[in-house]
Amino acid sequence: MSTHTSSRDTATSSTQGVAGKYLTFSLGKESYGIQILRVREIIRLADITPVRCMPEYVRGVINLRGKVVPVADLRVKFGLTSIQDGERTCIVVVQLGTDTKPLMGVIVDAVEEVVNLPAADIEPTPDFGVSVDTSYMLGVAKVRGTVKTLLNIDRVISTDVIQEIRTAA
Repeated sequence: MSTHTSSRDTATSSTQGVAGKYLTFSLGKESYGIQILRVREIIRLADITPVRCMPEYVRGVINLRGKVVPVADLRVKFGLTSIQDGERTCIVVVQLGTDTKPLMGVIVDAVEEVVNLPAADIEPTPDFGVSVDTSYMLGVAKVRGTVKTLLNIDRVISTDVIQEIRTAA
C-alpha cells in the first residue's frame, strides 16, 4: 500500500474546506468571491453617513432597518483606482465570524452570480513571496476560463475597525 501523496492531492485537501457556494462580484476588471453563507443581503447603494477619523476605506455607516451597519469601500481597501459609483454599484452586507457576529457592508462595482465551486476548481493562494500578505485570500478559483480571488472576509475587514466605527458613530 502506497503512502505517497501527490502535490495535487495536497492542494485539493487544503482547498477542501473552502469548496462551496460563493457570491462573485467585480471591482473594475478584477473578480472576487465571498462564501455565500457569509452574505446576509445585497442592497442598492444607500445614503452613507461619514464617520470621522476612520481608515480611508471606511465610507461610514448606513441605517439598515434600525441597525447601524459600517460600510467599507473594497476598491479603496484594495488600492484600486477610485471611480464614480455606477448603476450596478451595490452594498453586500456580510456577517463577520466573531462571537458578536457584527454585520458589515462592502461596496462592490457589480454583483456577478452565485457559483458552486468544487475543491478541484480552487487553487491554494499563490506564494507571492515573504513580503506579501495574502492572509485575506482563501484561494483562487477557476470559473469558465476566468480567475476569481476568493476572499476571507474576516481578514479583509478587521473586527477591531468595526468596533471603532460603532464607538465613533
